[in-house]
Amino acid sequence: MVGPNTADDAAAYKIKDDLAIVQTVDFFTPTVDDPYHFGEIAAANSLSDIYAMGCKPLFALNIVGFPASLPMEILSEILQGGANKAREAGISVIGGHTIDDKEPKYGMVVTAIARPSEIITNASARVGDVLVLTKPLGIGIINTAIKEGIARQETIDNVIKIMTTLNKYAAEAMIEVGINSCTDITGFGLLGHLHEMTEASKVGAEIRMEDIPIIPETMGFIKKGVLPALNKTTLEFLQDKVEWEANISEEEKLILSDPQTSGGLLISVEEVKAERLKTALQAKGVPVISEIGRIIEDKDYKIRVKF
Repeated sequence: MVGPNTADDAAAYKIKDDLAIVQTVDFFTPTVDDPYHFGEIAAANSLSDIYAMGCKPLFALNIVGFPASLPMEILSEILQGGANKAREAGISVIGGHTIDDKEPKYGMVVTAIARPSEIITNASARVGDVLVLTKPLGIGIINTAIKEGIARQETIDNVIKIMTTLNKYAAEAMIEVGINSCTDITGFGLLGHLHEMTEASKVGAEIRMEDIPIIPETMGFIKKGVLPALNKTTLEFLQDKVEWEANISEEEKLILSDPQTSGGLLISVEEVKAERLKTALQAKGVPVISEIGRIIEDKDYKIRVKF
């Protein structure tokens, strides 16, 4: 049902008319120093692809690369973080695979089952839909600042809280209301994943810079030159796919292309349901609920960024 052709969040395979398997895999190197938090973040990130498809996870398998030279206690903490986040999601980790690797890596294969008619993809946004984002941007930039040792502890604690927050609750709200399309914002940044949505749905999008939620310290780090390499790479890739209003700064462009680790959901919902969705998200305790733009008609599937 869903393969690599639309760059969607997970694969979906129909077994019979009323049953499909939905599956995803994700893993990466540590984004923070604390191994337990790293495990939580990696698990939340892996689970996010299932939530973006409007599905409930069934179980997970661990994927681990770990140096034999490091204490096993560190690996134990990573796995404990992942297990606890899986428990919050209501699932068990029932297996996995570990290899000796030069650098720690951790993530999960997550499996779900769903009715084919209930699976949400990034290819079904409709002209007139409102776009709602559920986490702030700037995670990649803040993580780079953490690696360079220049982020304050308060900033570190804040970004860890954002990354470890499951998209489970946002997904429950959007399923309850009924939406058209969804994707989660990860390594390709807001612009990259929105482009995947517009191209797959054969529509355009218009977003408002002033309505984009941003982690407060992000702009200051950009001005100091603190950036992941992917920011500029993504901007270069999207240069003929985005139309910028003249007063959008280079710093703001970099924020919109910032790679997110365990970022929020980008939801495309009918305008008549937008307020119901925001109310449902609030009721589920989703801390960031930002209406950032809308889906428009555009034969070239471009994104227009206004201030």
